Amino acid sequence: MMKVRFALPAAFAVLASLTTQVQAGPVMDQIKADDSLVCLVNTNSPGFSVPDSQGVYQGFNTDFCRMAAAAILGDAKKADIRGIGFSDSMKTIVAEGAHMASRSITRTGTRDANPGMRFVATTFYDGQGFMVPKKLGVTSASELSGATVCAEEGSTTLLNIADWFGDRNIEYRVENIADKTARLQAFFSGKCDVLASDRTALSSDRLLAENPDDFAILPDVISNEPLTILTRPDATLETAVYWAFQVMLNAEEMDITSENVDAIMADLANQPQGVVRLLAADSAVGEMAQQIGLPADWSYQVIKQVGNYGEVYERHLGTKTTFGMERAGTVNALSRDGGLLYPDPIR
Repeated sequence: MMKVRFALPAAFAVLASLTTQVQAGPVMDQIKADDSLVCLVNTNSPGFSVPDSQGVYQGFNTDFCRMAAAAILGDAKKADIRGIGFSDSMKTIVAEGAHMASRSITRTGTRDANPGMRFVATTFYDGQGFMVPKKLGVTSASELSGATVCAEEGSTTLLNIADWFGDRNIEYRVENIADKTARLQAFFSGKCDVLASDRTALSSDRLLAENPDDFAILPDVISNEPLTILTRPDATLETAVYWAFQVMLNAEEMDITSENVDAIMADLANQPQGVVRLLAADSAVGEMAQQIGLPADWSYQVIKQVGNYGEVYERHLGTKTTFGMERAGTVNALSRDGGLLYPDPIR
């Protein structure tokens, strides 16, 4: 038998050269060529995505559109943020009408199996619940026998309520309404007894009522809803978006904010090694930039222009906002604080 000898140093040299070559995907190439990233959000969801007085979308979900633009194009303002209904959002991604979506889309097995889209990073862990008029005197979902429930066509909501009511042999009637404005009008006018959706969405929708205090969100949580950023299939784009989100998580864990990042950069030589790897162009993020095809200072731009995860949460949903959502002690806290948000190592 002939013995085959491998020139290991030469082989490793070839592999090393391959790893430094940028193999950008077609979607990433398109974003760079257009100098714009098209990102889909909900049309009117206070706290998550709602147009301001200038027609510019603001909110928790919109900041992840800006995160991606800051990482890929170096400028958060180059995110072309467009409002769209839920049932059309995934169809638009599959039809190649946008680059990504950040609009509270639940990652499920059948959706993830669709070859026309990719679920990339879970930004918020939610659960489905129910909102009712206080005048009904209902304090638990188990008291909803015979109720008419308004729900969104095409969402996981319909399956969840079918499972929940069916497993308990509770009779109900559903009003399946795709348009959000029509759905809320039906609920607020009394056509429906109950509005079913993710609990964060219910908190947002409640604020759209003429008298929000007339409505209550029941304590029942009937499902798991990992709300996840969605992109077109493109390995390079998926990697860029995923790690931009990880930059935000790592920055929070290291107490790096949009306010202090410049001071940290100015004294980078005296920072812990984890901070150096997160920010220095000649360290881990610089190597990632070369391999993915991002600006050398991409991680800095994400933190400076958008902020760390905690900043985004507190800015739009936290205790000092209308929502007053306490993050501490919830699944949306960092893993160090008992939550599910686990910063992957950048090294």
